[in-house]
Amino acid sequence: MRNSGTNPDDVLIFDRAGIRETDVQAINRYGMTGLELMENAAEASAQIVLRMLETTKGSGPVVIVCGRGNNGGDGYAIARLLHDLNVPVRLLVTGAPRSGSDSETNARRAEQMGIERISDQGQFESANLIVDAMLGTGLDREVTGENRQFIEAINASAAPVLSIDVPSGLDTDTGQPLGMAVRATETVTFAGLKIGFLEPEARDHTGMVHVVDIGIPRVLARSLALNPPNTGAPSNTEL
Repeated sequence: MRNSGTNPDDVLIFDRAGIRETDVQAINRYGMTGLELMENAAEASAQIVLRMLETTKGSGPVVIVCGRGNNGGDGYAIARLLHDLNVPVRLLVTGAPRSGSDSETNARRAEQMGIERISDQGQFESANLIVDAMLGTGLDREVTGENRQFIEAINASAAPVLSIDVPSGLDTDTGQPLGMAVRATETVTFAGLKIGFLEPEARDHTGMVHVVDIGIPRVLARSLALNPPNTGAPSNTEL
């Protein structure tokens, strides 16, 4: 697993605007690509999936719920990596990726690999593990409609849940559900903690939080983080 390379007293903390800007500047100033960042995120997340699977007792597939945006793109990339390791994977797609996006590229790659897609939320019940890659840090409005139904179905399942970057429906800045939020067993988050995770109520949704490095230059990340060094990380954080 790629970790942050820091100790708990030096973990960085970002708000919604700051973490978005890290991606923008990593691409525009440092020559990285969105696909590179997505692949790094997927590699770290897949390692956590494998570790979680060691403690599950079922024989069902890993069901990855993919949204339209970059969070969904991470999910498609995780599916590819797990599929290559002969882990049974199913994709539940909540909406088509935007045309020309990195998410669409990873969705196409997953399709070319023959990874099965499902449409029935009832299959959550037979899942060995659910990966929540539906709604990311950019969400700033109440979750409604089909997305809310998916969140309700995930929360009703007995399967452990790994949320990608932020539990779907949780406000990155406030740590409060935007109407409804996934209650994850564990959350893997990228570059640093999200400010909302520091709120005590957020722990009911994030579970154990893993902070992982996805290759964003540390000097850039420090310049956009909210906190000075030595702020400290909550006890439910693993670096």
